[in-house]
Amino acid sequence: MAQAWAILLPVLALASYASHLLLPTYITGPLCTGGDGGGRSSFLCAQPPKEKDQDPSPASTMYKTAFHFQPAKNWMNDPSGPMYFNGIYHEFYQYNLNGPIFGDIVWGHSVSTDLVNWIGLEPALVRDTPSDIDGCWTGSVTILPGGKPVIIYTGGDKDQHQAQNIAFPKNRSDPYLREWVKAANNPVLRPDEPGMNSIEFRDPTTGWIGPDGLWRMAVGGELNGYSAALLYKSEDFLNWTRVDHPLYAHNGSNMWECPDFFAVLPGNNGGLDLSTAIPQGAKHALKMSVDSVDKYMIGVYDLQRDAFVPDNVVEDRRLWLRIDYGTFYASKSFFDSNKGRRIIWGWSRETDSPSDDLVKGWAGLHTIPRTIWLAGDGKQLLQWPVEEIESLRTNEINHQGLELNKGDLFEIKEVDAFQADVEIDFELASIDDADPFDPSWLLDPEKHCGEAGASVPGGIGPFGLVILASDNMDEHTEVYFRVYKSQEKYMVLMCSDLRRSSLRPELEKPAYGGFFEFDLAKERKISLRTLVDRSAVESFGGGGRVCITSRVYPAVLADVGRAHIYAFNNGSATVSVPRLSAWTMRKAQVNVEKGWSAI
Repeated sequence: MAQAWAILLPVLALASYASHLLLPTYITGPLCTGGDGGGRSSFLCAQPPKEKDQDPSPASTMYKTAFHFQPAKNWMNDPSGPMYFNGIYHEFYQYNLNGPIFGDIVWGHSVSTDLVNWIGLEPALVRDTPSDIDGCWTGSVTILPGGKPVIIYTGGDKDQHQAQNIAFPKNRSDPYLREWVKAANNPVLRPDEPGMNSIEFRDPTTGWIGPDGLWRMAVGGELNGYSAALLYKSEDFLNWTRVDHPLYAHNGSNMWECPDFFAVLPGNNGGLDLSTAIPQGAKHALKMSVDSVDKYMIGVYDLQRDAFVPDNVVEDRRLWLRIDYGTFYASKSFFDSNKGRRIIWGWSRETDSPSDDLVKGWAGLHTIPRTIWLAGDGKQLLQWPVEEIESLRTNEINHQGLELNKGDLFEIKEVDAFQADVEIDFELASIDDADPFDPSWLLDPEKHCGEAGASVPGGIGPFGLVILASDNMDEHTEVYFRVYKSQEKYMVLMCSDLRRSSLRPELEKPAYGGFFEFDLAKERKISLRTLVDRSAVESFGGGGRVCITSRVYPAVLADVGRAHIYAFNNGSATVSVPRLSAWTMRKAQVNVEKGWSAI
């Protein structure tokens, strides 16, 4: 390690000197030699850094994000019932009024006109009835005919049995819909039929109109020991009856939490409202939260059978498609009638320790709202940050025509490395050097990212970004691609490697990863967009084919307040960068302005 960094540091110093001469800030050639005898040679070939004996205080406000959605303090988890109504965006969320740990859950409530800046309001729902005294848990909002929003949510009773409850706004003329009134006949749904599990029955979806003109919704549950999206119907949204078959079920034993069901048109990034007629050619997506990640299937809603039919039935859940391959769970989408799009949020938990959260006084955030739509081939969903987030961009820098040879670093200067938005295109002159693809890697891409990290040279890749890097590189996070050749197509592995992201001990520091197919012969370019927001990093690869959310807590953020961002290549093949744009991101006003007396 000492020898490697003895070579790296003078080169970094030379690059810094070159920048004063207005020369391109390249760091060329292999940045550490000798390696470990295993073929490793790059600026990243040092051994993992030794963790610090004295940690910076986790109470540092430097870890609090600047433009992600989170309350001013305390615990938050699932997004619940996002909607656009009468010119206002509403974000409801699972919230603990009493501290930064899970428990005492109510529905937090914030409003916005732009999805970026948010006003915090009083909780919309609190635990004050027998059917929700144990918690007002996740649910959805459906807007009924005549512009009548209704919340349907899961409540837990004193015995932790779960049931579904209804609430309506007290005063629809209030633009913020501050107060909600629970229905007198709550709970409107109980898991009291044969084969159902009373403690695994939660998270109702937004409603839609079924083939008979009646309302439908799905609820996550277990049916005869199987995972299921249970299907219910109603004439008035108050009285519900279970359909004699689920919307869809799987023989796995893990319950599906937070199901979501929505229509999509192949190649059309506009959204569809399930409460209206669905156009010919539309498909449906069924999303479920299971195995600590959000997975989904693409298929059709068979109107005759009143059931979801996936295009491909895959028994092994490890091969199911994912919304996000990182720290992302319990996502919820809604149709934005304002701009005719579908928007999705997810919860990103803290990956430090509960004791850290107690000291910080806060835990959890929501990812940047994303537009979500179906790719033109109809095989997978694509995601991209909503355009409104670009209003925070400032200090734009651009580079064109860069070339990255094996071992090269190019520093992206003049942006705040802790609050940044970076878009970069990588172009491949040749794809002949791609290493062979092993289909077994699809079962555990995270393991493959850990084994073939950025320090391991490949034919094409790794190439990508190094972010949140300390001056001497003993802390850094790598977001990168590798390209592989299978029998009939090319596969791209995208990784977000956190193993050297922090010197702090007792953190989760995995290597996240996911694969996507790419037609390199036609496109040649692979795009990467990474948004860095202090302890939250969101990356979008291949135009949103793979998305990875990461939580990082570098000591340099708390200690020094200075870091670096680099573009790099450690593959044998030269990679061109026809376009690189980066911006500093301003701080948004997120729940600092209050529409009530205290949070």
